[in-house]
Amino acid sequence: MIQIEIEPMWRFKQRENGHSLEIMLDFLAEIRATGKITVAADRAKVSYRHAWNLIEKWSEFFDMPLVVRRQGSGTSLTPFGDKLVWAGQRFEARLRPFLQNLSQELETEINQMLPHGPLVLRVHASHGFAVPKLRELLSREPEIDADFRYVTNQNSLVSLAHDGCDLAGMHLPQGELRKRAIAASKGWLSSATHRVIGFVTREVGLIVARGNPLGITTVERLLDPQIRFVNRDPDSGTRQLFEHLLAQHQIDGPRINGYEQVEHTHAAVAAYVASDMADVAFGVEAAARQFELDFVRLLTEDYFFVCRKDILEMEAVKRILKIMQGREFHAAISQVPGYRVKDPGVIKTIGEVFRKSE
Repeated sequence: MIQIEIEPMWRFKQRENGHSLEIMLDFLAEIRATGKITVAADRAKVSYRHAWNLIEKWSEFFDMPLVVRRQGSGTSLTPFGDKLVWAGQRFEARLRPFLQNLSQELETEINQMLPHGPLVLRVHASHGFAVPKLRELLSREPEIDADFRYVTNQNSLVSLAHDGCDLAGMHLPQGELRKRAIAASKGWLSSATHRVIGFVTREVGLIVARGNPLGITTVERLLDPQIRFVNRDPDSGTRQLFEHLLAQHQIDGPRINGYEQVEHTHAAVAAYVASDMADVAFGVEAAARQFELDFVRLLTEDYFFVCRKDILEMEAVKRILKIMQGREFHAAISQVPGYRVKDPGVIKTIGEVFRKSE
């Protein structure tokens, strides 16, 4: 089975003379994180001398220094170098699920032409942090061909209803908001036809700057016009959850400064806060910790998969259930902040999951 990875390349071009140059933003990010060019050079697999040559070439291209050396305190990025790195991380967070979808589409087309035959299992789910862990473990199983596509919460159910996928990822909040979230899904699922596969829980709340300097601890604080918010895209399950939360607290969303500013992933809104383009976002704890930000928990969500009950006897499905129940998956999820396994691989009825309020 052929696997494909698509990575972005950052190439800057001068308008005046058409001269262009590729910049290794990951390399600069390592300098910012470690303060050591030797470490960044080692991870980039280049010599220390070549690393400095690259830095000098890039600084000359922009006519502005990217790093500064301070006696006794290592090397740090200049404000301009720091700006480049944060821009790269924001766009990387924004593009990652789209690039993975493109690579999966190409994988599917190529592998269907190879002798091993068609794909076995189609999985549609929102990106998050736990699903990529499952995808990584499945990729090591040569006997399973899994077609993972990252789509919104609602679109995964639409795909399942129209036989566009075999497993549809879905998340529902625990507590009072569960009924509101369930109402948006009615009509797509049948107690007689579908079953639920347990997976994980995840913590959802406010992503804020380290130390929470503005003291943002409730959704009511978002109404302060001095506080800059970055929202999720309207089609995402997290945005729908946020709207339910606002309705619960009788808050008019458009009154929030930045309500119309949207990004498409948890990591992208966290990167906005980390780069000081926003003060707060609504998302999962794992995204906050990825960028060394603080997190104010508001809700816990159950994340699970929905499928037609007649596919539960497929060998590929049995194998994926075994992976969910295995030690390696449990260990991987334990390393993701705010995520916990919850009945992984356990089959439940629609009624058991949808009626549960706690």
